Amino acid sequence: MKKKEKYTYDDLLEIMRILRSENGCPWDRKQTHESILPNLLEETFEVIDAVKKNNKNALKEELGDLLLQIVFHARMAEEDNLFSMEEVIDGICKKLILRHPHIFGDVIVHTAEEVLENWEQIKKVEKGYHTQTEVLKSVPEVFPALMRAYKVQKKAAEIGFDWDNIEDVIKKVEEEKNELLEALKEGNNSKIVEEYGDFLFSIVNFARFLKINPEFALTNTTEKFINRFEYVENTAISQGKKLEEMTLKEMDELWEESKRKEIEKS
Repeated sequence: MKKKEKYTYDDLLEIMRILRSENGCPWDRKQTHESILPNLLEETFEVIDAVKKNNKNALKEELGDLLLQIVFHARMAEEDNLFSMEEVIDGICKKLILRHPHIFGDVIVHTAEEVLENWEQIKKVEKGYHTQTEVLKSVPEVFPALMRAYKVQKKAAEIGFDWDNIEDVIKKVEEEKNELLEALKEGNNSKIVEEYGDFLFSIVNFARFLKINPEFALTNTTEKFINRFEYVENTAISQGKKLEEMTLKEMDELWEESKRKEIEKS
């Protein structure tokens, strides 16, 4: 392929075809749908990271990397005579038109919530689901646990299987916490694991009622923890100390100092 000043989507498809051809790249030719799954996951999270950091240049690059993974999978499928990239695009276009009857049909909606309700109903018909259990089971098991719990709870709530108010949700959180503490007293490890899972599930439900995505909330908290830990360690180093030689009380004082610094900056 000749070098060009500006490439197009069709060029990307052709480059992928060349890389996978008999005289193409040994690494690209060796790959399978399974072998490049880690790449797909990694690129997806890098797109999310670019969005969270509001880094427009990184977002442009990471979207390209993610698009490459999609084209890669489509190319392998075409080689196996399963489907082509054109069929992938045709399928998503038809799905978008079908699931937006308020735009491409005669259905009338007034709010974003009504759009989502229509979307889910159309999806059930489209997928041939006859029960809500089938809908719950359709949430992929490979999702991160917090995300899967959140989506399962939302889908159960669609047919009214939900708490009436947030006070009841808080009571459930307290109930699950107490059951976990009781299991700890008993010392039954399998029971502890079970009750801990129940407690986490109730916390996810609490997040849903607060309209918080628990996956993102925990990601933000983990990042905050790292930043505060960095402050503690850097401050200790500046004082000629090593963390492993400090007491927990000394480290905790620096931790509280880092929190005060955050408040001052905000």
